[in-house]
Formats: sequence, structure tokens, C-alpha cells
Amino acid sequence: MTYDALIPVIRRLALEAGDKIMEIYNSDDFDVKVKSDASPVTEADEAADALISAGLRAAFPDVLLVTEEQAASHSEKGDTFLIVDPLDGTKEFINRRGDFTVNIALVENGVPTRGVVYAPAKGRMFYTQADGQSVEETGALDRTQIGDVAPISVSKPDNSALLIVASKSHRDQATEDYINKYQVKDSKSAGSSLKFCLVATGEADLYPRVGRTMEWDTAAGHAVLAGAGGKVVRFDDHSPLTYGKDGYANPFFIAYAPGVDLKEA
Repeated sequence: MTYDALIPVIRRLALEAGDKIMEIYNSDDFDVKVKSDASPVTEADEAADALISAGLRAAFPDVLLVTEEQAASHSEKGDTFLIVDPLDGTKEFINRRGDFTVNIALVENGVPTRGVVYAPAKGRMFYTQADGQSVEETGALDRTQIGDVAPISVSKPDNSALLIVASKSHRDQATEDYINKYQVKDSKSAGSSLKFCLVATGEADLYPRVGRTMEWDTAAGHAVLAGAGGKVVRFDDHSPLTYGKDGYANPFFIAYAPGVDLKEA
């Protein structure tokens, strides 16, 4: 599997999954179930997962696939793997708030090296190109043909006037306490992996996450941010956030533009 082969496939699958998700999103009603960890899952999660998984397995049959909706994959291990969250921000989807994303990433030796994040309700798509540079596709988002793309890069932050983005559904006192350690010009909330993309485009400088996430929630956004010059580190010791951990569970983390003067936890 080469990056040149990978990128068009994950881009197309993200768009196809986005179409399927929006078809269900715009319907009068859709089923919502509760998983064993008490998190919600909808028919859109399951339909998008089936579409993406089939596409990745057909294109790259020899590469390990880890996906949120297939519990059996969560015990698989490998140095190189594709990791998928077919619908990140299920709560945003259920509440029809639009801040949900399709996420597909490649992890190599603990590092997310390539990825795509597509927000179908917002018509925004971000991905790493084969050369590693992250872009936002600004064209018509045609499934069969890549349109105009604009390279994205992180901000040059002003530590006396930082732009912060935090979770919409999981914003708690611990998050507020950490944000209050900074001099903040503006603070906004966003759902799903879009927060990584807002840091990647320079629309925010800092995204702290003091709460539970899984690797499929973050890998694609992490890849996009890294390809725009950003970093993601553990909240506790500021070491790089790595992937392929037991159970694919993340510690708390901070995503940021490198000019930010990070505060201790």
C-alpha cells in the first residue's frame, strides 16, 4: 500500500459514507441504540461503517483494519493499521447539530501518518495528501474527481490572546480549569474531530481534551493536524500521543499549534 494509492481511496470512501449519513440525517426518523459502554449508535454509524470497511478491505486486504463499530477488531494488534470512526459526534448527529465527521486514518509505528476528516453537514473536508501536507478541499467534493485544494497550516499563536476550541458535548469543569490557565481571546465549542481541523487551519490555537476518547476518535484529526504543522501530546507529561495502545483507549491530551506556551496539567 502506497500513500498515492491510499489517499484517493479514503477520500472517496469518506464522501460515500457522508452521502449515506446525510440520507439518514435528513430522513424523518432514525433508530438510536445504546452500546455496552452506554454510548449511542445509530443506523448511520452502522451503514457508514459497512461501506467504509468493505471499501478498505477490498482495496487493502493485507492491512489490519480497526473500526469503532466492530468490537472484534479492538483486540487486534499491529504496527501498521487503518483505523476508522465512521461517524464521530453521534450525539451531534442525534441532536441534528451538524458537528459530526467521518474519520479514516493510517497509523504506522504508533503515529497517525495519513488521514481524512469529512464533515458532511458542513461541507468541509480535510485530508493529508500523499506527500504528507494537509489540505482542505474547496471544490464540489465530487466522489470521482479531486477538486481544488488549499494547503492548511497552524496559526502563529499570540500567547496573550489565544483562540481555544473545546468539546461541545463534554465540556466540564476540569476543562474550564485548564483553559483558565491561559490568556484567552476567544473560546468556542465544536463537536467531533472538527476541533483538530480548526487548529490545523489556524481557526484555533489550542484544543485541550480532559475526558475519555478512543484512538478512532482522534487518529484522522491528529494526522490532519500533524500535516498542517501541529502537535498532539499527552495532557499529563506533554509526551507525544501514540497509537496502538491496549484497547485503543487514549489518555487526556492537548492538540495545539507549536507556538503555544503549554501549561502544566
